Amino acid sequence: MKTFSWMVGTALTLLPMTATAERGSDGDLRILYWQAASTMNPYLSGIAKEVEAASLVLEPLARFDETGALVPVLAESIPTLENGGVSADLTRITWTLREGLTWADGSPVTPQDAIFTWRYCTDDQSGCAALSLFDGVAEVVALDERRVEIRFSEPKPYPYTALVSSEAPLLQEAQFADCTGARVAQCTEQNTYPIGTGPYRVEEFRANDVITYTLNPEYREADKPAFATVTIKGGGDPASAARAVLQTGEVDYAWNLQLSPDILAQMTGGPGEVITSDSPAVEFLFLNQTDPDPALGEARATVAGGAHPAFTDPRVGQALSLAIDRAVIAEALYGDAGVPGCAVVPTPALYASDTHADCATQDLDRAAALLDEAGWTDSDGDGIRDRDGRKLSLLFQTSTNGVRQDSQALIKDWWRQIGVETELRNIDASVFFGGDPGSPDTRQKFFADVQMYTDNAKGQDPEAFLGNWSCANIPSPATQWQGNNIQRFCSEPYEALIREFRTAGSLEDRGRIGRAMNDLLVESYSILPLIHRHTISGKAATLEGVRMNSWDSQIWNIADWHRAD
Repeated sequence: MKTFSWMVGTALTLLPMTATAERGSDGDLRILYWQAASTMNPYLSGIAKEVEAASLVLEPLARFDETGALVPVLAESIPTLENGGVSADLTRITWTLREGLTWADGSPVTPQDAIFTWRYCTDDQSGCAALSLFDGVAEVVALDERRVEIRFSEPKPYPYTALVSSEAPLLQEAQFADCTGARVAQCTEQNTYPIGTGPYRVEEFRANDVITYTLNPEYREADKPAFATVTIKGGGDPASAARAVLQTGEVDYAWNLQLSPDILAQMTGGPGEVITSDSPAVEFLFLNQTDPDPALGEARATVAGGAHPAFTDPRVGQALSLAIDRAVIAEALYGDAGVPGCAVVPTPALYASDTHADCATQDLDRAAALLDEAGWTDSDGDGIRDRDGRKLSLLFQTSTNGVRQDSQALIKDWWRQIGVETELRNIDASVFFGGDPGSPDTRQKFFADVQMYTDNAKGQDPEAFLGNWSCANIPSPATQWQGNNIQRFCSEPYEALIREFRTAGSLEDRGRIGRAMNDLLVESYSILPLIHRHTISGKAATLEGVRMNSWDSQIWNIADWHRAD
């Protein structure tokens, strides 16, 4: 059986040394995320604005570098079959913590913290955003004061998910011990001021606004980081973020400049520069498989509230997909930063399916015919299709962002041409991508028919990402509205593929299964890939050490950032 030495072999490559200034000598680093963080606990979100803000403080055993290779963080090395860290029967992986590792409060990091974090996330009532990363974990045990062993319920050829990546860092048991189960979202102090091991600690947190960080006095690298403080400002939009870094120099780094190419081109030539990287990111439409009718009360947009009146017939979703001209969206709104996308996982090539590549070709006639077949016709001649007295009228929501609003407008017009009425709504990104279980406007609540945003896998193996669409990951009141199966897709054949993927040992089998999962998702027409995106951000020309990363946190190596001499 082929195993995964191909992946971890690259993980052991030494990273290039980066010259840095003296610890704390470069003053304040100013970062702008136009989607503001609402928590510092990534287990309550799973969205970049929180995950990346938390990555300055909370760290995993290992994470992915800018090439997608695995590199050790809190672990002293990457366990492999070759070095004995992964058992021959693939049921156990043993991580060894770095010697002398401490939390920011000076207490030692121990295997008990890893054990606690696993229990914290897998509690049935926690609604953990990273649940799929712990899929197949049967037990986590301490072998001694530094070694932690993760035991799987069956052979797991790719064991690098639990406690790996910025989405699954270690939590300090002493701090979070009383914040488990249904209480996870109630521990405001812990969720906003977590004690971590990273280069910084939170000095002040203002939800949906500003986070200030100061140096972690216990950070393990005595000469890092170069910046004494970090300020992450949230809010605004991509255009104002781009101006702040590229033209006015108000900030040193601006995240995710999702702008049309003509607007971005107008801002070049100032004190900042655009940085880009290839990315597994895809702009998706999600079609709610449950009924979002407000009349359902607490059962609204839940499995208990019943199926969506239109979308559980895949012909309707297929019609909506065929009506979209992805090439127009890509050319007009993304330029070189995006191409029409028809796959849930567009890269690496091993997992990229081209089964539905024809989605890139608009076909309004075929779309209309599919709606006819599904029984949605314009019975009263008002231009809007109906069935059984119900109009095919959709609420389509997304975050506030010029490119997304322009995409919405184009899609609304194309859907109008096939007899679908669409109401557009945009929500402040900090709220839409927030994890507040009391807000009606989050992507998890999904109190709409259709919503649009970007998502992607972490690292180069998509097992955990594709596992997001397990029935167990559907958000609901019972999970504090957490969970990454946003469209409420549930399929036993898909569950079987999740189980098969978990134990597939050869690259050939993993590629085959991953592509089959992609195809099943696409053919459900509960998720419509639109654009395969590159990652675009901006930085000050004087900021050095930045290594653009689309596989983990963009600011994953912030300890190496420094001002040019």
